[in-house]
This record gives sequence, C-alpha cells and structure tokens, in this order.
Amino acid sequence: MAPPLHARVSAALRDRIARGELPPGAALPSEARLCEEFGASRGTIRNALATLRHEGLIAGGQGKPPVVRDSALGQPFETLLSFTAWARRIGRTPGQRTLEIARRGASATVADALGIDEDTPVIELLRLRSLDGEPVLLERAAFVEPVGRLLFDFDPDAASIYASLAERGVDLHAARHTIDAIGADPEDAALLGTMPGAPLLRERRRTLSSDGVPLEYGDDRYRPDRVSFTIDNTRPAGFGHDLTVVEDAG
Repeated sequence: MAPPLHARVSAALRDRIARGELPPGAALPSEARLCEEFGASRGTIRNALATLRHEGLIAGGQGKPPVVRDSALGQPFETLLSFTAWARRIGRTPGQRTLEIARRGASATVADALGIDEDTPVIELLRLRSLDGEPVLLERAAFVEPVGRLLFDFDPDAASIYASLAERGVDLHAARHTIDAIGADPEDAALLGTMPGAPLLRERRRTLSSDGVPLEYGDDRYRPDRVSFTIDNTRPAGFGHDLTVVEDAG
C-alpha cells in the first residue's frame, strides 16, 4: 500500500533539503505551488509541512513562509536500523531481556517530549540489549498509551518491537535523535556490568507518526567500550553536508 499523499510530499521535500536543493535559509515553495505540483489540497500540504516542522527541518508558520532551518538535518526514522537488524547485518547475535513493562503517569520529561500533560498514563518499557551475550545497551522507552498497550499483546523479547508495532498498523515514521554522554547511575551500572559513574553514550529519541504526532520517547544508554556511533558525511551537490548516523560496534 502506498503511503498517504502528505507523507509522500514531506518525503519529497525532505529529500530536496538533504540534497541541498533547499539549503538552510531558503524559503519553501508557496502552498499554492506545492498544491499544484503534487495535486494536493492545502490541508494535505499543511500536514506535510507540519511533519517537517516537528522534525526540526523547517521553521516558520503562522503567517510566515516556512524556511529551511540552519540546524543539522533530522534523520528519517526509516533510515535508522533497529538494533536487531544492525547486529545481524554485522554478523553478531543480538539479544534482549525485558525487565519491565508498566503503565504509569508520565514524568515531566516524558510529558514534554510526547506533548501530553504530566501524569497522563503512558506505557514504559525497560530492556537490556546484548551482543553475543554481552550487555551493551539499556533501553528505556515511553509510548503513548494507545500504542503502548499493544506491547502487552506480544513478547518483546521474541522480535523487534518496532517491527511488531508496524505490523499492527502503528505509524512509526520519523525520529529525532540527540546523542551525548552521561555517567552511569547505580542501576545502569549494575545492569550493564560497569562501575557507577562510568561514562555511557546516551541516545534520546522522539519518534513521530507521519502526521507529526509524538508516539514514543526513548532514553537509551550504551557502553562505549562495546558500541560506538559512526557518522558518515557526504556532500550534496551544491551545498553543505548530509549527515547519516549509523551504529557500529566498538
């Protein structure tokens, strides 16, 4: 089944931004021109632009023409391999152990990321991920309740959570990732087999539907002696850099 028209419009514009056809500071074509180009209604075009705005690719609105932001490009969710797929691609054996699935009120951080009120029920997941039996990643995720409820319908240790949710019709379309360093707290250290205060790589993730609706907030913590992040740079014709982030074994 072909993706909805607004998703195809946002994908086309995202590609133009990545290739440098729409460099930082450039104004996007008017809604009227986009309607004509894609044979779409204004509502469809506005939904597509809302997706790009949520991804941080464009700014403007409320009477101002949207322009390409100067910040680094957000990465489309489809291009980021799942941990399971990545591990198998490099010839390693992935493993996972679910430590908790619980329904609880959203913390202030989770509520802000998901655009909901604090204490609104969400489904939280805690999993320990491994490569060849060695712990490498502690995965914390909070899903909005309608999506998170589906986690109780299958075994999250048996298959990829994202793949299982997608099979159930969940529109996991795009994600914005923030990577930094953090010291291991006592729980992190015990589960990952390291010392309290040891440096960990932290990847915070906000996953959106193709309509730009937040569905998941993740806070994943990696042992940097076992997993690192590699950034491959390519220069689009005419302007700047396109950054693609992939995970690589350390």
